[in-house]
Amino acid sequence: MPEHLPKVVFCDFDGTITAIETFAGMLKEFAPELSAELMPKMYRRQITLRAGVRQILESIPSTCYSDILAYAQDKPIRSGLAEFMDFLEVQKVPFVVVSGGLREMVETVLKREGLLKKVFAIFAVDLNINYPNLKVCSDFEDQAELVAKVKVMAQYSVDESIAIGDSLTDINMASAANLVFARDRLIDYMEAEHKPYIPWNDFTDIQNYLSKYWHNE
Repeated sequence: MPEHLPKVVFCDFDGTITAIETFAGMLKEFAPELSAELMPKMYRRQITLRAGVRQILESIPSTCYSDILAYAQDKPIRSGLAEFMDFLEVQKVPFVVVSGGLREMVETVLKREGLLKKVFAIFAVDLNINYPNLKVCSDFEDQAELVAKVKVMAQYSVDESIAIGDSLTDINMASAANLVFARDRLIDYMEAEHKPYIPWNDFTDIQNYLSKYWHNE
């Protein structure tokens, strides 16, 4: 049985930690035609993330792997992240990154910013590059997602789960969380499903909200 925790923050990576769509941008860069065909279908929920992302990733030659990691090197992070992680450390609240993208892209960006050691855990897609094309590996795959974020959340015994996200990949995580910070496309999905959420622009907004919210508990 996992250790019981009062609170855990579950945070998306692509377009949430990064200020631009880094993983989605990489797919468009290395598989432009298939991305143009399948991404709109995923956003409209006509095909699953699991099917669409796997098909795009596995169309990319393994020889591109080093270029894929290099693509992430200069992508900016959203402001306030370092201070927010320091705030969570003081509050003794774990910061768990849950990404439908690539683990090494996540690690590349966080390591560049000197923040990798502050992350409690990272759940993301791994790749096997020992084939002509990339092969997807995921310990938390389900029928709909390559990384089923609700399955990841279920690994933790927690009183209060906080979700931070921005898009389609975060809908299920948001539905399962006690408190949701949403921006961009995720707001549209939350509105459509009449789910409560807190809008945010950068991590300072989230820190300010949680500082008051937890103080008043």
